[in-house]
Amino acid sequence: MYEAVFSVLKRLNPEFTHHLGMLVVRLAGTPLGKLVLRSDKSLSPAMQVKTLETTFESPLGLAAGFDKNAVAVRGFHALGFGHVEVGTVTPKPQPGNPTPRLFRLPRDRALINRMGFNNEGVEVVARRLKALRAQGGALPVIGVNIGKNKATPQEMAREDYVACTKALAHYADYLVVNVSSPNTPGLRGLQERSFLEPILKAVLDHAGETPVLVKIAPDLSDDAISEVVDVVCDLGLAGIVATNTTLSREGLVTPREEVARMGEGGLSGHPLSARSLEVLRVIRQNLPREYCVISVGGVMTGDDAQTLLDNGATLVQAYTGFVYRGPFFARKVLEEMGGRR
Repeated sequence: MYEAVFSVLKRLNPEFTHHLGMLVVRLAGTPLGKLVLRSDKSLSPAMQVKTLETTFESPLGLAAGFDKNAVAVRGFHALGFGHVEVGTVTPKPQPGNPTPRLFRLPRDRALINRMGFNNEGVEVVARRLKALRAQGGALPVIGVNIGKNKATPQEMAREDYVACTKALAHYADYLVVNVSSPNTPGLRGLQERSFLEPILKAVLDHAGETPVLVKIAPDLSDDAISEVVDVVCDLGLAGIVATNTTLSREGLVTPREEVARMGEGGLSGHPLSARSLEVLRVIRQNLPREYCVISVGGVMTGDDAQTLLDNGATLVQAYTGFVYRGPFFARKVLEEMGGRR
């Protein structure tokens, strides 16, 4: 059914379609939506994962970037995600980059985006998460992904991350320091140890008991990845989220000219699966098992998720797979993994 609907939706502007989809997800989180979506298959207790000082009902979560402003957390949970990472959230609201800024590559089961951290700002998101916690009821594990504003100079980035931490740590089950989006000028330079270490130390100083992870780019060299691992161990972070989107356009089925017309931005989806696995293996060569690794990139099926888990991922996240396989993506993946009965 979703394939038929998607054949219509793919003719529409991708960002407009995203907003339509978010309305549907929000409805899924209402009492009526939960009643309609109630499944006759339960989730096996064997799918639970204990990490980051909490229990995840399954290893599968929603990657940051989909619910930027924490408006549909309950809906994504109702659709089967065990955790939802909201954001990226910046201290001040910002509109992001000019449109068009989101593109589909159906033949590659991929997306290109250059959204640019469009979000309503830390005060709004903190208020929304506070209300969500106060309402109670069933919730997924909630991660919050934080970043710097586009206008903030690189040398002042630490202040932006601290501001987000102070406002959001109390309402987050874990925090992710995003220094790896390709769509904010200069951001990826913060992955260098001289910038990264002071930022992470400052976040840890203000995060209290909330676990802190760092999100890295797939385009880092293996040596650079190993250096990030050293920083994580030296500072005592909770772990790493690997990876963000890639700047690479290698190996795409979509014609080169068509891809070029889409312009700059990060590529996500199936083409990232091989590099995502490579990065995970590099991390696990150096990072002890007690540290959490959330593996992201190319998770389209249950086999994709299981491969990452078998290679050392603690948890996995998806974004593009949800776009291409539809609203029941999480339930399908967990069933393919043998987790629904």
